[in-house]
This record gives sequence, C-alpha cells and structure tokens, in this order.
Amino acid sequence: MAITTLTGEQLYRCANLDALGTDFSSTAQLPPLDDIIGQERAQSAVEFAMSIREKGYNIYAIGQNGLGKRTMMLRYLKRHEFEEHSLHDWCYVVNFDDTRSPKVLKLPAGTANTFRKEMEKLMLRLVKALPLAFDNEMYYSRADKLKTELAKQQQAALTELTEEAKAENISLSLTVQGDYQLIAMNGEEPHTDESYDALDEAERNRFESAIKQLEKRLRGIIRQLTEWEEEFSNKQQEHDEQVAKEVLTHFFKPLKDKYRSQPEVRGFLTAMQKDILDNLDIFLEESEEQLALAYASLDKKMPRRYQVNVLVNQDEHKFPVVVEESPNYHTLFGYVESATFKGTVFTDFTLIRPGSLHKANGGVLLMDAIKVLERPYVWDGLKKALRSRQLDLSSLEREVSLSGAISLAPEPIALDVKIILFGDYQTYQLLQHYDPDFSELFRVTADFEDVMPRSPESESMYARFISSIVHDNQMLHCTPGAMSRVIEYSSRQAEDQTKLSLHSANIANLLRESNYCARSAGAELMAREHIEQALANQELRVCRLKDQIMQQFKNGTTLLDTTGQVVGQINALSVIATSDHEFGVPNRVTAATAYGKGEILDIEYKVKLGGRIHTKGVWILTAYLSSVLGKTAHIPLTTYLTFEQSYSGVDGDSASMAECCAIISAISGAPLRQDLAITGSMNQFGEAQPIGGVNEKIEGFFDVCVIKGRHKGQGVIIPAANRANLMLRQDIVAAVNAGEFHIYAIDHVTEAMSLLTGMETGNVEESGSDTLFGLARLRLSGLKPLES
Repeated sequence: MAITTLTGEQLYRCANLDALGTDFSSTAQLPPLDDIIGQERAQSAVEFAMSIREKGYNIYAIGQNGLGKRTMMLRYLKRHEFEEHSLHDWCYVVNFDDTRSPKVLKLPAGTANTFRKEMEKLMLRLVKALPLAFDNEMYYSRADKLKTELAKQQQAALTELTEEAKAENISLSLTVQGDYQLIAMNGEEPHTDESYDALDEAERNRFESAIKQLEKRLRGIIRQLTEWEEEFSNKQQEHDEQVAKEVLTHFFKPLKDKYRSQPEVRGFLTAMQKDILDNLDIFLEESEEQLALAYASLDKKMPRRYQVNVLVNQDEHKFPVVVEESPNYHTLFGYVESATFKGTVFTDFTLIRPGSLHKANGGVLLMDAIKVLERPYVWDGLKKALRSRQLDLSSLEREVSLSGAISLAPEPIALDVKIILFGDYQTYQLLQHYDPDFSELFRVTADFEDVMPRSPESESMYARFISSIVHDNQMLHCTPGAMSRVIEYSSRQAEDQTKLSLHSANIANLLRESNYCARSAGAELMAREHIEQALANQELRVCRLKDQIMQQFKNGTTLLDTTGQVVGQINALSVIATSDHEFGVPNRVTAATAYGKGEILDIEYKVKLGGRIHTKGVWILTAYLSSVLGKTAHIPLTTYLTFEQSYSGVDGDSASMAECCAIISAISGAPLRQDLAITGSMNQFGEAQPIGGVNEKIEGFFDVCVIKGRHKGQGVIIPAANRANLMLRQDIVAAVNAGEFHIYAIDHVTEAMSLLTGMETGNVEESGSDTLFGLARLRLSGLKPLES
C-alpha cells in the first residue's frame, strides 16, 4: 500500500508575478483596476438589470460582507451611460385651489434652483413695485376723481331732498351718530315739544304727512348712495387690479416666455398671477406685525405661498447614485416638518423635505437588505412605491395613528428608480419564501463569488487589485515581495492553493495595517516583512483563547501524548472558532470494549454533547466496521467511544476516521502511535473524505508537539483530497523539508490504520496475527456471541 508523504512544496504555494514582467519595482508602476476582479457573473447581472427600464427589474446582490459588492456597484455605475431625458428636477409649489394638496412641478435636470431663484427675485421686485404703483400722483389723481364723482352724486341727491323738505318747512340734518334726521321747523328754529303741541291739529297732520313722504324718499336716496358706494368700490378695485395687472404683466411676461415649452410651469405662473391679484393687500400691508404674521402663519394671504420648494435638483450630467446607510421611513420617503410662530405650530408645502428615493429618482438607490427589513413600515412602503411607480409623500403618523391633526397631502411624484439591495443568502431565501411580491419586484439576482481560480494571470490581476487599494487610500507602495505575500494570504483565506479569496475587505485591512507597520519603521515601501508583521499583530490581538488552551497542554491540565503507543487511544484534530479567529487543537479520542451485542455507544451522544453531524459520522463508521468484521457473525463486543476532557458540544464528522482507528485498535489490541494525529471523515466503504480547517488542525498539533517536545516521527494524517487546501505556516514547511515533521495524505482509512499501528491491515477474509484485521478476527472468534 503506497501512502503519499507530502513535500514542503506541496504544503505551500508561493505566488508568481512573472507575468507582470521585470520592469516594475512596486505598485507605483501597476495601473489600478477599475473593476472588482472575479465577479464577472455578478457584473453581468447588474448590466442586464440596468439596461431594462421596465418595472420589477431591481437587483438583489447576494454575498457575504467584505466581498466588495458596494464597491463594484459604485464603480460600474460611475461608468454607466444614462439617458439624459430620464432625469428631472422636482419642486413642490402651492395649490391655489387647495393649499393642503401641494402641486408637483417637474423641471429639466439642473434647472430647479434657477427657477426658484427667479421666483424669489420676482417676489422681491413685486414687494417693491406694487406699493410704488399705488403710491404716485397718477394713481391718486384717478382715485380722487372717482371719489369726487361719488361725492357729487351723493351731494346732488341730498341737496334736492333738502330743498323739498325746506319747502315744507322741514329741516334735513345729520346726527352725531351719522344718521339723517327730518325735523319740523318753527321759522328758523326747530319746533320744541311745547310749540309743536301748540299747533292746531291740521298743521300737525300736515307736518307728519310731509315727514313720512320725505322719509320714504330719504330711504330710497340712502339705498342709492349705497349702490353708488359699491359702484365706486368696484371701480376702485378695477382700477387697482388694472394697475397691479400692468405691473404683473411686465414682470411675469419674461418668465412665461422663458418657460413657454413647459406647460406645467406656465400654468403655475398664470395661477400665481391671478392669486396675487386676489390678494393685493399682502403687498400693500402697512403694519409690520401683520406683515410678519402673513409671512409665517397658515393664513392663505402670505408671500410664502409664492415660494418654490426645490425637493431635488439633479446634476444634468451626473447619473444619480445614492447610498442610503440608514433606511428608515423618513430618510427614505421624505417627511413634512412643522414650524412654530409665536406659539402656533403650523406646516405648509415649503416644509416638505426629500428622502433618498427623491434624490435617486431617475437613477439608482443602494441599501442594505437587513436594515430595510428591520425598520418598521419601510419594506411595505418600498414595495408600494415600486409597484405604483409613484412616490406618495404621505405622513407616517397619519397612517399609523388615529390622530386627526392637520397635515398635508402632497401630489405624488412619478418614480423611476433602480433599487439595489445588499444581503446574504439566508435573507434572500426568506424573502423568496415568505413574500410573494419579492420575486416580482427584484427579478435580477447578482450572486457574488467568494473565491476565484488562481493562475499566473489571475495573480497578475490580483496584484493590480492590490495596487488599486494602495492608490485609493494613499498608502505606501508595495514591493513585489509584499504583493506575493498578500496573494498567498488570500489563498490561505480561501483555504485552497488553487483559489484566491475575493473578500476585498480583509485584503484592504491587511494592507492598511501593513502600511502602518511600514511607516512606523520609517520605510519608503511596504515589503514582505511588513505584511508578516501585520499578520503577527493580528494574530496577537485575537489569540487569547488559543494561548489559554495551549497553556493547559504545557502544564499538563489537558492530557495528550505525542510519543509512544497506546491501545484504543488516538489524537484527533478539531477547530475552535471565535467571532474573529479560528485555531486548531488536538483532542484525545479513546475507545474501550466490553462483552456485548456489537454496539458502538457514543458517549457524547448519550450525554447530549454530540451534534447531529457527529452522530451521523459515528453511525457511518459503525456501518463500515460491521461490513468488515461482522459479515459472517455478530460482533460480540460493545465499544464505548468518547472525546476525553470534552466539556462542551462536539459536532462535525472530521474525527470519524480517528474514531474508527481507535475502535479497531481496541478490538484487535494493536497499539496506536501517539506521535501522529489524524483528521478526516469517511464513508461506509472506508474512503477518506475531505474536511475543513485542515491548515489550522495541522498547525494546532504542531504547536502541541513543540510544547511536549519535538522528534522526527511526529506528523499528521489527512485525506488526500485536502492536499489542495494546504497553505501552512513557514515553520511547519521548514520542519517538513528537514524531515522533522510529516504530512501523510491517504485515500482510505486502512492506510491510516497501517500508519498508526505499523501493521498491514490485510484481507478481512483471512485470519492470522500478522495483519490488523486478522488479529481482530482472531480476538473476536475467541469470544462466544451472546444468545439472542
């Protein structure tokens, strides 16, 4: 049986930057990449979604944090050529028919602020021009003429009545209260009560009859006077309107001509002109107190009703790309503020504030899916906006409460936006399963890769990617040795010699820390030793738990042998993971046998410390042992299997080969080498299957061997399929090259048994003490099976 012993070259793949040529000495000579490498599939999906303007082609970007999803999106969108006609500015203006429902004005991109300034300038001119139009000799002359005509008419009517009364010896006079009064006269003096009573009855009747007739005539004249006053008031108003209209026409005409091609704007200007005529007293107000109230209150007669609230002013040459870091309801959909004036709380269209959807309208809005889902009402509001393709700025407080407070109901804005959500695969599955609207609104999935193939060409691209990080962050440039070490680190992160990790955040963080180390050392370039120092610093910051566990091996608290041979005892390997660190630790696995029914009792399972995957591995090795040793008769032994000194949960099947070897040793009595550790799972046919964390496991056993004492026979057995995953520390590679440590790659569990016992496993059909299985069969045949 040929067992492969790996060489130092097979344990670590060095980076080769020969494809870049020999004419560069640092990243200063390498052009940075515009794209994130290795994400062609995701970029193709984004390009497809961006080319379709129909509803529902929004994007869900799947991938772990740190893959550069946002960076790739932003770099692509900066180069995206957009259709200029799809970009608009959005304003809110007063609705003169219903002030609670402000109207929307859609303007060409980049013109809203200009329009607002023009309106402000117009109002400033009108505030000065209108009072001046009513404060000149021509206006006063015309007004005086109307007043004179009215006074002549009134005087003529009253004079005629006065003469008629005088002919009847009756006087028409005006009281202090402003009323007209008819009085019987006694010569030049009014009759007193005594003198009037002294008149004969005929005279008194004549006076009374005349006064009644005159009163009737007076009431008619007074009605006529009122009509004349109303007619005067109308003429005065017509005069005022004519004066104001001439002023307004003069100022509004240039604006109307400028916006001739925009019917909505012309319509607003026409309505505004009419409203100013209806509310001229705003501009003619003399009281500063009343004027301040008009500017700040909810009264319809106030200059703020003629302002323009620019919600969004786009750059006409820039495709709008908005990243919303905190997508709550208000930041996304906008809101309406309230203001206070002298204790009164009020709101109007000028207090409407935009949200991210307003700013991204016509472009792209990027958000984190988890943040969108965890904030109340945001997801439902977003779906509603995307379905209706309208942005309805309704008050959240009005929708979720029973309050009857006054609020605005602005006209909806047409919505044309691409939404890009960043999230993980679990969130994507939940949305697909529980929300039927999700698949209709997010029809494009951009699936980001975790790794990319490693080749000389891809290493060269990775070097340019490193150069882009260095250039973007103004770091010290990297030497070729530093770039090679970063590429090797990336391969270690990918846990594969043939792959490179695409977790760009990890690479960027390593370069930042290496840059700090290089600057601290006063270096002009980042070299390989600065990368190594940064990695050592990272390890030091997170290895507290590892150091504690290794200390237990050093002081003998945790029992483990790295020399000698023991029956039923083997060194298995496991990985302990914290939130930011993974490291390998050897574990002692033991198997003990007793007369029984051929069962394998997993103590971890019995005490509920074993996970389901570990239990499955035990059942699989049980099936293998039964097929090997129990083909012709029941195995009359019960085997007890456990992880020694394990006080927490055990899961995973990477110890199943170790457990199988320990059981065979316990049954056959053949001792196992303690200077070898083993990792790997197996199937029911005994074939070795690959496992994860192989680098950490080998390094963990090597560190314990250093603590316990090194000798040349020590090593680790791994599945042959894990050879491509090896990117070991340089001290282990050096020990292997010196023949002081060994890595064995096996394809079958019997190869591990041979290495651990020093015996051939033999054929299960043969019996004899010269093979491992033969020895086991001899021991089993000497036991009498239990009666069923």
